[in-house]
Amino acid sequence: MSENDEPTVPVHCEACETTNRVALSDVATAVERHNERVHDGEECAQVDPDVADQLADLVAEDLGLFEE
Repeated sequence: MSENDEPTVPVHCEACETTNRVALSDVATAVERHNERVHDGEECAQVDPDVADQLADLVAEDLGLFEE
């Protein structure tokens, strides 16, 4: 997969009323950098909560955490 084919994740900042798509490998850095630069470190920007929940479910399923 080339760099241009990397999946992107929506990052939402309610305080700024913005949503941007960020490469999956850059999400943590981008969110931290935005919050530090724009909001004095307050955790305003975050991965879209619906997407975060879906990703968590996929990871849990892949790890077999839903199996009895």
